[in-house]
Amino acid sequence: MVSRYSVIFLVAIFLSGCRPATPPPTPLDQTQQSPVPITPFGASQAPQTPSPAPDYVARMRNAQYQLGIPDSLQVVQLIDGQFEQGTPGSADFISVHVTDFVAAGDLNADGVDEVVALISENYGGTGAFVFLAVYADRPGTTVFQTSTIVDDRAELNALSIANNEIFLDATIHGPEEPMCCPTLRTTRHYRLAEGGQLDMTDYTTFTPDGRPRTITIGSPANGAEVFSSVQIKGSAAIAPFENNLTYSIEDVGGVELSRGAISVSAPDPGAPGTFDVVIALGNILSGAVVRVEVQDINAADGSLFAMDSVELVVK
Repeated sequence: MVSRYSVIFLVAIFLSGCRPATPPPTPLDQTQQSPVPITPFGASQAPQTPSPAPDYVARMRNAQYQLGIPDSLQVVQLIDGQFEQGTPGSADFISVHVTDFVAAGDLNADGVDEVVALISENYGGTGAFVFLAVYADRPGTTVFQTSTIVDDRAELNALSIANNEIFLDATIHGPEEPMCCPTLRTTRHYRLAEGGQLDMTDYTTFTPDGRPRTITIGSPANGAEVFSSVQIKGSAAIAPFENNLTYSIEDVGGVELSRGAISVSAPDPGAPGTFDVVIALGNILSGAVVRVEVQDINAADGSLFAMDSVELVVK
Protein backbone atom coordinates (compact mmCIF):
# COMPACT_ATOMS: atom_id res chain seq x y z
CA MET A 1 0.00 0.00 0.00
CA VAL A 2 1.12 3.57 -0.54
CA SER A 3 1.45 4.36 3.13
CA ARG A 4 3.65 1.30 3.54
CA TYR A 5 5.95 2.36 0.67
CA SER A 6 6.23 6.05 1.54
CA VAL A 7 5.85 6.76 5.25
CA ILE A 8 9.57 6.33 6.11
CA PHE A 9 10.50 8.75 3.30
CA LEU A 10 7.93 11.30 4.48
CA VAL A 11 9.09 11.19 8.09
CA ALA A 12 12.67 11.80 6.98
CA ILE A 13 11.54 14.91 5.10
CA PHE A 14 9.60 16.05 8.18
CA LEU A 15 12.75 15.90 10.30
CA SER A 16 14.70 18.02 7.80
CA GLY A 17 12.08 20.77 7.22
CA CYS A 18 13.05 24.33 8.10
CA ARG A 19 10.46 26.80 6.84
CA PRO A 20 6.75 27.27 7.55
CA ALA A 21 4.58 25.60 4.95
CA THR A 22 1.47 26.74 3.19
CA PRO A 23 -1.42 24.25 3.50
CA PRO A 24 -2.20 22.34 0.31
CA PRO A 25 -4.63 24.03 -2.04
CA THR A 26 -8.33 23.49 -1.47
CA PRO A 27 -11.04 23.61 -4.11
CA LEU A 28 -11.70 27.23 -3.10
CA ASP A 29 -8.03 28.12 -3.62
CA GLN A 30 -8.06 26.54 -7.07
CA THR A 31 -11.28 28.34 -8.02
CA GLN A 32 -9.79 31.69 -7.09
CA GLN A 33 -6.81 30.99 -9.33
CA SER A 34 -8.96 30.07 -12.35
CA PRO A 35 -9.69 32.61 -15.12
CA VAL A 36 -12.82 34.67 -14.52
CA PRO A 37 -15.51 34.12 -17.21
CA ILE A 38 -16.08 37.14 -19.45
CA THR A 39 -19.64 38.51 -19.45
CA PRO A 40 -20.80 40.02 -22.79
CA PHE A 41 -21.17 43.81 -22.72
CA GLY A 42 -24.60 44.86 -21.52
CA ALA A 43 -25.51 41.45 -20.11
CA SER A 44 -26.50 41.18 -16.48
CA GLN A 45 -24.86 38.59 -14.26
CA ALA A 46 -26.72 37.17 -11.27
CA PRO A 47 -24.72 37.25 -8.04
CA GLN A 48 -23.28 33.89 -7.09
CA THR A 49 -24.39 32.73 -3.64
CA PRO A 50 -22.34 29.81 -2.32
CA SER A 51 -24.36 26.85 -1.11
CA PRO A 52 -24.18 26.30 2.65
CA ALA A 53 -21.99 23.39 3.74
CA PRO A 54 -23.84 20.28 4.98
CA ASP A 55 -24.18 19.96 8.75
CA TYR A 56 -21.75 17.03 8.88
CA VAL A 57 -18.95 19.32 7.66
CA ALA A 58 -19.36 21.67 10.62
CA ARG A 59 -19.51 18.73 13.05
CA MET A 60 -16.34 17.20 11.66
CA ARG A 61 -14.50 20.55 11.64
CA ASN A 62 -15.17 20.90 15.36
CA ALA A 63 -14.36 17.35 16.43
CA GLN A 64 -11.20 15.88 17.92
CA TYR A 65 -8.41 14.72 15.58
CA GLN A 66 -5.60 12.25 16.21
CA LEU A 67 -2.27 13.46 14.81
CA GLY A 68 -0.72 11.14 12.24
CA ILE A 69 2.96 12.10 12.30
CA PRO A 70 4.03 11.70 15.98
CA ASP A 71 4.87 8.20 17.18
CA SER A 72 2.93 8.69 20.41
CA LEU A 73 -0.84 9.09 20.59
CA GLN A 74 -1.74 12.80 20.44
CA VAL A 75 -5.32 14.04 20.11
CA VAL A 76 -6.14 17.70 19.46
CA GLN A 77 -9.42 19.63 19.45
CA LEU A 78 -10.34 21.25 16.13
CA ILE A 79 -12.11 24.60 16.15
CA ASP A 80 -13.64 25.57 12.82
CA GLY A 81 -11.27 23.18 11.05
CA GLN A 82 -8.07 24.47 12.70
CA PHE A 83 -5.71 23.67 15.53
CA GLU A 84 -2.48 25.47 16.33
CA GLN A 85 -0.07 25.54 19.25
CA GLY A 86 3.30 27.22 19.77
CA THR A 87 4.99 29.51 17.29
CA PRO A 88 6.69 28.58 14.00
CA GLY A 89 10.22 27.48 14.78
CA SER A 90 9.48 26.37 18.32
CA ALA A 91 9.92 22.72 19.30
CA ASP A 92 6.24 22.30 20.19
CA PHE A 93 4.74 23.98 17.10
CA ILE A 94 1.79 22.14 15.55
CA SER A 95 -0.63 23.44 12.93
CA VAL A 96 -3.56 21.34 11.70
CA HIS A 97 -5.79 22.43 8.81
CA VAL A 98 -8.91 20.68 7.52
CA THR A 99 -9.08 21.18 3.76
CA ASP A 100 -12.34 21.73 1.89
CA PHE A 101 -12.22 18.09 0.75
CA VAL A 102 -14.84 16.52 3.04
CA ALA A 103 -17.35 13.82 2.04
CA ALA A 104 -19.97 11.61 3.68
CA GLY A 105 -21.14 8.09 2.88
CA ASP A 106 -21.64 4.62 4.31
CA LEU A 107 -18.33 2.72 4.59
CA ASN A 108 -19.38 -0.33 6.60
CA ALA A 109 -22.83 -1.08 5.10
CA ASP A 110 -24.67 -0.37 8.35
CA GLY A 111 -26.94 2.24 6.79
CA VAL A 112 -25.25 5.12 8.65
CA ASP A 113 -22.86 7.53 6.97
CA GLU A 114 -19.24 8.06 7.95
CA VAL A 115 -17.42 11.34 7.24
CA VAL A 116 -14.01 11.47 5.55
CA ALA A 117 -11.72 14.47 5.21
CA LEU A 118 -8.27 15.39 3.92
CA ILE A 119 -6.34 17.04 6.75
CA SER A 120 -2.92 18.72 6.63
CA GLU A 121 -0.38 18.66 9.47
CA ASN A 122 2.60 21.05 9.73
CA TYR A 123 5.27 21.11 12.43
CA GLY A 124 7.11 24.30 11.50
CA GLY A 125 9.12 22.96 8.57
CA THR A 126 8.32 22.88 4.89
CA GLY A 127 6.28 19.72 5.18
CA ALA A 128 2.49 19.80 4.92
CA PHE A 129 1.61 16.16 5.54
CA VAL A 130 -1.81 15.30 4.15
CA PHE A 131 -3.83 12.54 5.83
CA LEU A 132 -7.09 10.89 4.84
CA ALA A 133 -9.13 10.74 8.06
CA VAL A 134 -12.36 8.85 8.82
CA TYR A 135 -14.96 9.89 11.40
CA ALA A 136 -18.00 8.08 12.77
CA ASP A 137 -20.86 10.58 12.53
CA ARG A 138 -23.62 9.69 14.97
CA PRO A 139 -26.40 11.79 16.56
CA GLY A 140 -24.76 14.15 18.99
CA THR A 141 -21.18 13.00 18.35
CA THR A 142 -18.57 12.88 15.60
CA VAL A 143 -15.65 10.66 16.59
CA PHE A 144 -12.27 10.14 14.91
CA GLN A 145 -11.78 6.54 13.74
CA THR A 146 -8.57 6.20 11.73
CA SER A 147 -6.32 7.88 9.15
CA THR A 148 -3.67 7.10 6.55
CA ILE A 149 -0.95 9.24 4.97
CA VAL A 150 -1.47 10.52 1.40
CA ASP A 151 1.74 12.50 0.79
CA ASP A 152 3.73 15.55 1.85
CA ARG A 153 2.39 18.63 0.00
CA ALA A 154 0.04 16.61 -2.19
CA GLU A 155 -2.15 18.41 -4.72
CA LEU A 156 -5.72 17.35 -3.99
CA ASN A 157 -8.17 16.82 -6.83
CA ALA A 158 -11.23 14.87 -5.63
CA LEU A 159 -12.66 12.98 -2.66
CA SER A 160 -15.93 11.03 -2.54
CA ILE A 161 -17.65 7.92 -1.16
CA ALA A 162 -19.61 5.40 -3.24
CA ASN A 163 -20.34 1.68 -2.94
CA ASN A 164 -18.91 1.60 0.61
CA GLU A 165 -15.49 2.80 -0.59
CA ILE A 166 -13.57 6.07 -0.54
CA PHE A 167 -12.32 7.45 -3.85
CA LEU A 168 -9.30 9.76 -3.79
CA ASP A 169 -7.68 11.60 -6.70
CA ALA A 170 -4.41 13.28 -5.70
CA THR A 171 -1.18 14.36 -7.38
CA ILE A 172 1.79 13.17 -5.33
CA HIS A 173 5.57 13.09 -5.65
CA GLY A 174 7.19 10.58 -7.92
CA PRO A 175 10.62 9.17 -7.09
CA GLU A 176 13.30 11.87 -6.81
CA GLU A 177 10.86 14.72 -7.53
CA PRO A 178 11.50 18.00 -5.66
CA MET A 179 9.08 18.31 -2.75
CA CYS A 180 7.80 21.65 -4.02
CA CYS A 181 6.36 20.23 -7.19
CA PRO A 182 4.48 16.91 -7.30
CA THR A 183 3.57 15.67 -10.78
CA LEU A 184 2.44 12.05 -10.31
CA ARG A 185 -1.33 11.92 -10.60
CA THR A 186 -2.88 8.98 -8.76
CA THR A 187 -6.34 7.61 -8.12
CA ARG A 188 -7.17 4.97 -5.53
CA HIS A 189 -9.98 3.45 -3.46
CA TYR A 190 -9.99 2.65 0.24
CA ARG A 191 -12.30 0.54 2.34
CA LEU A 192 -12.77 0.55 6.11
CA ALA A 193 -11.63 -2.90 7.27
CA GLU A 194 -13.15 -4.81 10.18
CA GLY A 195 -10.10 -4.01 12.30
CA GLY A 196 -10.81 -0.29 11.85
CA GLN A 197 -7.90 0.49 9.53
CA LEU A 198 -8.10 1.83 5.98
CA ASP A 199 -7.13 -0.69 3.30
CA MET A 200 -6.32 0.56 -0.19
CA THR A 201 -8.13 -1.73 -2.63
CA ASP A 202 -6.74 -0.39 -5.92
CA TYR A 203 -4.21 2.16 -7.15
CA THR A 204 -3.65 3.82 -10.52
CA THR A 205 -0.92 6.15 -11.77
CA PHE A 206 -0.76 7.97 -15.08
CA THR A 207 1.94 8.19 -17.74
CA PRO A 208 3.30 11.64 -18.70
CA ASP A 209 0.90 11.70 -21.67
CA GLY A 210 -2.09 10.96 -19.43
CA ARG A 211 -2.65 7.23 -19.97
CA PRO A 212 -3.82 5.39 -16.83
CA ARG A 213 -1.78 2.43 -15.61
CA THR A 214 -4.70 0.31 -14.44
CA ILE A 215 -4.78 -3.30 -13.27
CA THR A 216 -8.16 -5.04 -13.15
CA ILE A 217 -8.76 -8.44 -11.53
CA GLY A 218 -11.66 -9.96 -13.45
CA SER A 219 -11.95 -13.13 -11.35
CA PRO A 220 -12.38 -14.39 -8.72
CA ALA A 221 -14.91 -11.96 -7.31
CA ASN A 222 -14.25 -10.21 -4.04
CA GLY A 223 -15.35 -12.46 -1.15
CA ALA A 224 -15.21 -15.68 -3.20
CA GLU A 225 -14.40 -19.00 -1.55
CA VAL A 226 -11.24 -20.81 -2.69
CA PHE A 227 -9.52 -24.04 -1.72
CA SER A 228 -5.89 -25.13 -2.13
CA SER A 229 -5.28 -22.78 -5.05
CA VAL A 230 -6.84 -19.80 -6.79
CA GLN A 231 -7.03 -18.88 -10.48
CA ILE A 232 -6.48 -15.14 -11.01
CA LYS A 233 -7.60 -13.62 -14.31
CA GLY A 234 -7.45 -9.98 -15.31
CA SER A 235 -5.96 -7.26 -17.46
CA ALA A 236 -3.40 -4.47 -17.43
CA ALA A 237 -4.06 -1.28 -19.38
CA ILE A 238 -0.30 -0.94 -20.01
CA ALA A 239 1.83 -4.09 -20.12
CA PRO A 240 4.55 -3.92 -17.43
CA PHE A 241 8.32 -4.06 -17.82
CA GLU A 242 9.30 -7.43 -19.34
CA ASN A 243 5.58 -8.35 -19.14
CA ASN A 244 5.83 -9.32 -15.46
CA LEU A 245 3.45 -8.33 -12.70
CA THR A 246 3.79 -9.32 -9.04
CA TYR A 247 1.24 -11.00 -6.79
CA SER A 248 1.20 -10.78 -3.00
CA ILE A 249 -0.97 -12.76 -0.57
CA GLU A 250 -1.51 -11.30 2.91
CA ASP A 251 -3.55 -12.24 5.94
CA VAL A 252 -6.04 -9.80 7.49
CA GLY A 253 -3.29 -8.41 9.70
CA GLY A 254 -1.19 -7.41 6.68
CA VAL A 255 1.40 -10.18 7.11
CA GLU A 256 2.66 -11.34 3.73
CA LEU A 257 2.19 -15.09 3.24
CA SER A 258 3.59 -15.47 -0.27
CA ARG A 259 4.79 -13.46 -3.26
CA GLY A 260 5.57 -14.30 -6.87
CA ALA A 261 5.47 -13.26 -10.51
CA ILE A 262 2.55 -13.15 -12.96
CA SER A 263 3.22 -13.20 -16.70
CA VAL A 264 1.23 -10.82 -18.92
CA SER A 265 0.35 -11.54 -22.55
CA ALA A 266 0.48 -8.40 -24.70
CA PRO A 267 0.95 -7.90 -28.47
CA ASP A 268 3.55 -5.15 -28.03
CA PRO A 269 5.57 -3.56 -25.21
CA GLY A 270 3.36 -1.12 -23.33
CA ALA A 271 0.17 -2.32 -25.04
CA PRO A 272 -2.86 -3.57 -23.10
CA GLY A 273 -2.38 -7.13 -21.86
CA THR A 274 -4.07 -9.95 -19.97
CA PHE A 275 -3.04 -12.45 -17.31
CA ASP A 276 -4.32 -15.86 -16.23
CA VAL A 277 -2.46 -17.72 -13.49
CA VAL A 278 -3.14 -20.40 -10.88
CA ILE A 279 -1.56 -19.62 -7.49
CA ALA A 280 -1.10 -22.30 -4.85
CA LEU A 281 -2.24 -21.17 -1.40
CA GLY A 282 0.04 -23.52 0.54
CA ASN A 283 -0.72 -24.18 4.21
CA ILE A 284 -3.23 -21.39 4.81
CA LEU A 285 -5.76 -22.58 7.39
CA SER A 286 -9.35 -23.29 6.39
CA GLY A 287 -11.64 -20.36 7.20
CA ALA A 288 -8.89 -17.77 6.87
CA VAL A 289 -9.54 -14.56 4.95
CA VAL A 290 -6.67 -13.55 2.68
CA ARG A 291 -6.05 -10.55 0.49
CA VAL A 292 -4.55 -11.07 -2.97
CA GLU A 293 -2.89 -8.05 -4.61
CA VAL A 294 -1.74 -7.91 -8.22
CA GLN A 295 0.90 -5.17 -8.53
CA ASP A 296 2.82 -3.38 -11.26
CA ILE A 297 6.07 -2.36 -9.58
CA ASN A 298 8.52 0.13 -11.11
CA ALA A 299 11.64 -1.93 -11.85
CA ALA A 300 13.84 1.16 -11.58
CA ASP A 301 13.04 2.18 -8.00
CA GLY A 302 10.49 -0.24 -6.50
CA SER A 303 7.65 2.28 -6.38
CA LEU A 304 4.09 1.22 -7.18
CA PHE A 305 2.70 1.90 -10.64
CA ALA A 306 -0.66 0.14 -10.23
CA MET A 307 -2.51 -2.38 -8.07
CA ASP A 308 -5.81 -4.19 -7.75
CA SER A 309 -6.90 -6.58 -5.01
CA VAL A 310 -9.54 -9.05 -3.86
CA GLU A 311 -10.31 -10.65 -0.50
CA LEU A 312 -10.90 -14.39 -0.53
CA VAL A 313 -12.10 -16.98 1.99
CA VAL A 314 -9.98 -20.13 2.14
CA LYS A 315 -12.08 -23.30 2.62
